[in-house]
Amino acid sequence: MNRFLIAFLTASLLPATAAFAHAMLDHASPLVGSTVATAPREVVLWFTEKLEPAFSSIEVHNAQGVAVQNGKAQLDRNDRTQLRVSLKTLPPGTYKVIWRVLSVDTHRAQGDFTFRVSP
Repeated sequence: MNRFLIAFLTASLLPATAAFAHAMLDHASPLVGSTVATAPREVVLWFTEKLEPAFSSIEVHNAQGVAVQNGKAQLDRNDRTQLRVSLKTLPPGTYKVIWRVLSVDTHRAQGDFTFRVSP
């Protein structure tokens, strides 16, 4: 009887754990906090969950707070965990990437990081 109760409780907790998943940043290109010798043409972010494209965005700002992305972020058709945005030509400097996403399970997440383009 005790084994049955333990198995039941364990099984009943598994779906609840999955329901609370959030799409968090897994990795990025350029790398979080990196310094790159060549200015990137785009920022690509990979998340831990599939995303809803209509409610997911990436903004990239220079040190003066001016947006330097070209258009809206796009979700990769073959990998719904990958979000990318093209960039204007970047001169040397520090750039802040700000992301906001909605995962397919309707949880919102957001964050930011910087990268630097060396002279």
